[in-house]
Amino acid sequence: MDNALFDKWQQILAAQPFSVFVGAELAEASSDRVQLRLPIREHHKQNFGFVHGGVIGYLADNALTFAGAIRLGTSSVTAEMKINYIRPAIGDHLIARAEAISGGRSQAVTRCDVFVVSEGQEKLCAAAQATIVALPKP
Repeated sequence: MDNALFDKWQQILAAQPFSVFVGAELAEASSDRVQLRLPIREHHKQNFGFVHGGVIGYLADNALTFAGAIRLGTSSVTAEMKINYIRPAIGDHLIARAEAISGGRSQAVTRCDVFVVSEGQEKLCAAAQATIVALPKP
């Protein structure tokens, strides 16, 4: 893991009020992969007792955008995202692992797997893909 890159993305995550609100944590940042972690709390759950899809979508989106921005080397936003929910997220925490699968000067395609961890065992609960676009330089 690149410590300078990790520190940079840790600061960016800490500057996002919504990320702080939900309790997202940066677990890994390297030149080819980003990993976010989210401890599951009661306020993340919907009425059936598992993590709300919007929370999983947020975590995937943020990880996808981080991976795209690292590939593009500049500030970026999501242009589009698709997510497939595979199983209910019931457990201790979520892990979102994202990587850029292609990238040019102005856009990158990224993919992300979101896992729910229960008693130390990871289970895939969602898979997402996004197009990430570079913001114009000020």
